[in-house]
Amino acid sequence: MSSPAAPLHPGTLADVRGIEVGHFTDPRRPTGCSVVLARAGAAGGVDVRGAAPGTRETDLLDPANLVNVVHAVLLSGGSAWGLDAAGGVMRWLEQQGIGLPVGAAPGQRVPIVPAAVLFDLHVGDARIRPDAEAGYAACAAASRQPPAQGNVGAGAGATVGKLFGMAHAMKGGIGSASVRVGEVTVGALIAVNALGDVVDPNTGAPIAGARTEGGTALRGSVRAALAGEAPQSILAGSNTTIGVVATDAPLTKARAQRLAGAGHDGLARAIRPVHTMSDGDTLFALATGQAPALDFNVLCVMAAEAAQRACVNAVRAASGLRVGDAWWPSAADLG
Repeated sequence: MSSPAAPLHPGTLADVRGIEVGHFTDPRRPTGCSVVLARAGAAGGVDVRGAAPGTRETDLLDPANLVNVVHAVLLSGGSAWGLDAAGGVMRWLEQQGIGLPVGAAPGQRVPIVPAAVLFDLHVGDARIRPDAEAGYAACAAASRQPPAQGNVGAGAGATVGKLFGMAHAMKGGIGSASVRVGEVTVGALIAVNALGDVVDPNTGAPIAGARTEGGTALRGSVRAALAGEAPQSILAGSNTTIGVVATDAPLTKARAQRLAGAGHDGLARAIRPVHTMSDGDTLFALATGQAPALDFNVLCVMAAEAAQRACVNAVRAASGLRVGDAWWPSAADLG
């Protein structure tokens, strides 16, 4: 297999102070989950823009609601089944003494773990999906080291470019990147399982996405759709890009929610089309407050940049995947 056509964008979400990242990849089929830990707690926000999301604890993140701290975010494959993995994240955090004090018993805590899932059930045996043990294992693997990218964790079974059917799709994955201004870092971890193509944000040229009938070249989903090529009918929610943007600057819940929205600007630059009726695109934002404050508009610029870079890294780091007679090549395979 050839090397990626271009180097990965630098940095990862683990560059953000107070953040750890861990993956669990199921060896039985391409699926898995990824966890972002904030042991000391972080202000959290969320922005859901896809029409078919699968989520947990997103209402809690509304700035009007009570709880002001998040201890982890889970990203998982397995469609709605994958939400089970959040229970394992909670169990691991409880064992570490991490959570919201509730006073029901001395030392009792309730970890706050929002989650989002993507659909990868069409890749291998759909009866295998992340569960509580998978979430626990992802926490046990979490660290401040740069996380693996490509066919791991929540990106293990991810595919992209499905507007014209799975037979013409390519391998997606999970990617990460970070941007630093002064003493402040904003990072992103994005699992890209989009209906659309991943493109070079600077040129708009597809990097990975729908292939031509011969399967050896990129079709360009937007160009093809505008030229009148008919998309294939696809199950709603059978795609979805999910992720986390995080900063070590201090933010309120309301500002964290706005930062998540800025992250979606990065998705829109790197994924075309994005936020479709068949995607459940969801981004969380975390702010650990372990660095000085920075102008919020600058933080939003950084969030969009980190998110778009992470999307590109996800497909550049991916490897081609064969399951039975199906083949989803990587960007490197066609490069």
